[in-house]
Amino acid sequence: MPAKNIIKEFDPYSYYHIYNRGVAKQVIFLDEQDYKVFLSYLKLYLTKPEKDDKVAPSKHLRNYFELATLLAYCLLPNHFHLFIYQKESNTITDLMRSIGTKYSMYFNKKYKRVGPVFQGNYKAVLITSEPQFIYLSKYIHRNPLPLPAGSNLAGYKYSSYQNYLGLFNQTWIDRSEILSYFSKLSPAESYRQFVEETDERDLVTIKNQMLDFDE
Repeated sequence: MPAKNIIKEFDPYSYYHIYNRGVAKQVIFLDEQDYKVFLSYLKLYLTKPEKDDKVAPSKHLRNYFELATLLAYCLLPNHFHLFIYQKESNTITDLMRSIGTKYSMYFNKKYKRVGPVFQGNYKAVLITSEPQFIYLSKYIHRNPLPLPAGSNLAGYKYSSYQNYLGLFNQTWIDRSEILSYFSKLSPAESYRQFVEETDERDLVTIKNQMLDFDE
């Protein structure tokens, strides 16, 4: 039986939930440096490149600044979630290949290992409705729960949630589309209440947006 959410052809001008875990559910972020390196690759590929006349065009790194938009992300010790919009059908494929290759090379070199870092191909879910669009961001930003005593979601450093709360600004994250659904006077506070409320019916809705991810 084929695995769920293995998409071979992506639709242009579409939103996707992209996620993957470490091979055999192993940890892929062992320390703070690992998280920062993965995020640095996201930034590298999603930020408008600076023009460098000293570098030949053929040597320029592939960039997806005008082709992909990252709306939300969350990194956990053994897996990650990305909420991505793409303009062209092959953008996500190329972007994830670029990031996966660079991070695997970094990880294997640092920890003196060989072989795959991630568990096969990443999974992808096409976003097809407005509720799915909104609740996916909530699911991603709630992913670190449960947290250790004394911690809270707003303090979790490896997700885009702090961007949405106005505590941090990563220019390669586009929060405008999601926040447009919330209070015009106080979008950050309105969104915080939405993410952190724990109404059981609401949590069931969130879970239904995730089709096949056994953490």
